[in-house]
Amino acid sequence: MTDLREAALQAAGALDTGCRLGAGGQGVLCDAMSALPQKAAVVQIVTGLRHLLFPCLYPRLSAVSDRPENTLAELAEKLSAQIALALAQQDGRPAAQLQPQADERTAAFLAQLPQIRDTILTDVQATFDGDPAAESQAQILLCYPGIFAISIYRLAHQLYTLQVPLIPRIMTEYAHQKTGIDIHAGAQIGPYFCIDHGTGIVIGETCQIGTGVKLYQGVTLGALSTRGGQSLRGKKRHPTVQDGVTIYCGCTILGGDTVIGQNAVIGGNAFITRSIPSDAKVRIQPPQLHIQSPDDSQEWRI
Repeated sequence: MTDLREAALQAAGALDTGCRLGAGGQGVLCDAMSALPQKAAVVQIVTGLRHLLFPCLYPRLSAVSDRPENTLAELAEKLSAQIALALAQQDGRPAAQLQPQADERTAAFLAQLPQIRDTILTDVQATFDGDPAAESQAQILLCYPGIFAISIYRLAHQLYTLQVPLIPRIMTEYAHQKTGIDIHAGAQIGPYFCIDHGTGIVIGETCQIGTGVKLYQGVTLGALSTRGGQSLRGKKRHPTVQDGVTIYCGCTILGGDTVIGQNAVIGGNAFITRSIPSDAKVRIQPPQLHIQSPDDSQEWRI
């Protein structure tokens, strides 16, 4: 008869050595001595920040009071604590020693919140202007997955520029899980950015997107090849999309040298690995439809 307690003790002993990487067990991924930032805490901070940016649309989240400064003070303390954990994971020193650095980066982030909100409002306006089904800007803020993903990206991107590790990725992956829209926090995206529908959109880390760009569902702005793995870190791997470009659903645009020129329109399902000039219109050859009658006696081609 199997002794489950003994089996559990043996498994616990093996697990107690920590998570080791590689076939040879080289390097420790995590152990009891190295706490990671907590995803649930980061999600709570993101939710609180969205409440503060648009307080009329979201319920009160602060346990202290309705006053924004008190709510923000709570969130600042929580965010700084998570940043300290992220810095400790990267640096190897205890989080307590890195708390002053975490406080500095948190303060720098807070100072940018008004500008972040102003930029998100341009994204809301771009979405409203381009969607005849939109009834109001409030509806867009409350209901549209594209704005949900973009707003979280803009918060995460600011932390990314402040060289905060790990937490920006937690934030954007939370939005990814909720919406199916994958925007890397390192991407550079200008104002008046519109994502329509959005499901399946991928925007890579080194992608550069100008002002007034519109993407539809299923668009990938990706790397041409990642065979180089970690040797490609820091290199331009993803395309540049200039001002005023519209990219319709299902398009794949790859490569760090690929530039989509200003005001170009990229038709649905295009696969692009070379630059497109400004004001160009790109479309693929439409497929031919074969229609047969129910008794197979006739066939039409369209």
